[in-house]
Amino acid sequence: MIVERIKTLIDHYGLSVSSFADSIGVQRSSISHLINGRNKPSLDFVMRVVQNYPDINLYWLLYGKGSFPSSGHMNDPLAPTPKDGQNNSSEDMLKRAASLKSENKNPIRIAVFFSDGTFESFEVKKD
Repeated sequence: MIVERIKTLIDHYGLSVSSFADSIGVQRSSISHLINGRNKPSLDFVMRVVQNYPDINLYWLLYGKGSFPSSGHMNDPLAPTPKDGQNNSSEDMLKRAASLKSENKNPIRIAVFFSDGTFESFEVKKD
């Protein structure tokens, strides 16, 4: 559960709930409400954590898979792995997603998360 992973990272860094809240720029009561199960973390909250603690693996934080602490995005299962001559522009990612189409794998949407906490979502064109 994501709340348990948030507690883990607070303990890992030896922070108080208040100092953790201050470090990611949220109200202290927000963290208390998350830990007590009153609220669930928003996308903005998750992005603030990842931005302020770059060794936090996004996939680990969201799903509990991967490693913590991360040794960089190269170990992130969500990070694209470019092949020779291939870059990671959103257009290229859409082309790669379209090329994955098979009987069991039909991508429908790609989300790109930016370091400023914003994101863009792209629908895969249907034939």
